[in-house]
Amino acid sequence: MNKAAIAFFAMGAAIAAMPAQAAQPVTGRWATVEGKAIVQIAPCGREICGRIEKIVKPTPGRPQTDIKNPDPALQSKPLVGLALLTGFKEDGSIWKGTIYDPESGKSYASKLSRNANGTLKVQGCIAFFCKTQIWTPVR
Repeated sequence: MNKAAIAFFAMGAAIAAMPAQAAQPVTGRWATVEGKAIVQIAPCGREICGRIEKIVKPTPGRPQTDIKNPDPALQSKPLVGLALLTGFKEDGSIWKGTIYDPESGKSYASKLSRNANGTLKVQGCIAFFCKTQIWTPVR
């Protein structure tokens, strides 16, 4: 075998032996898109969850309850305290779980990851199609 092939295989073996990159922490307080709400992300048991802590910019004319929830018994539940992010677990360099959209009353598979600039990339997905939002940290 020539030196180039040996170097190539040695490099491949070294990369394969490297530990997987751990997901960056996502806990903390985050302002959603356009600063509409503040979401507190924190551990809940062995998982990570996120609840609405505060509505900063209410939608005019919309009650501050979960009126779009498909379960009529939950439609009068206040938006403050509502679980938006549930069941998040570390999966390599990202966090995977479920996100609930109170604007539509639907839940989606979701991914969370930290960007280099400190913001949070939040994705809601149906199959391979994802909608991405960028949330900013709140001090």
